[in-house]
Amino acid sequence: MTSTTSPAVTLSPSAAARVAWIAQKQGKPAILRLAVEGGGCSGFQYRYGLAETIEADDTVSETDGVKLAVDAVSLDLVAGCVVDYVESLGGAAFKVENPNAVAGCGCGSSFAV
Repeated sequence: MTSTTSPAVTLSPSAAARVAWIAQKQGKPAILRLAVEGGGCSGFQYRYGLAETIEADDTVSETDGVKLAVDAVSLDLVAGCVVDYVESLGGAAFKVENPNAVAGCGCGSSFAV
């Protein structure tokens, strides 16, 4: 497990609060896993989920007691990102602010590098 003082990927305080709430409701640890998969309308898509444990090759950052885990393969595509949680009239969702993305789709769940 790699943990850094200046993490490659971070959780915003609003995202950390939402993950903590979801984890508490589901009785799981407050660990959000962010992964990147091929697919989506722009080439890659983000995948989120609560994790039970931290894997050996994960890079981990922590905000307000909530951990964000990213596997080594996905890290190259999301380095420097901030995972945020936004609420608007259109709904509420996790959103990745990815400085590496050169294109994205309207729904915000896929991107191209």
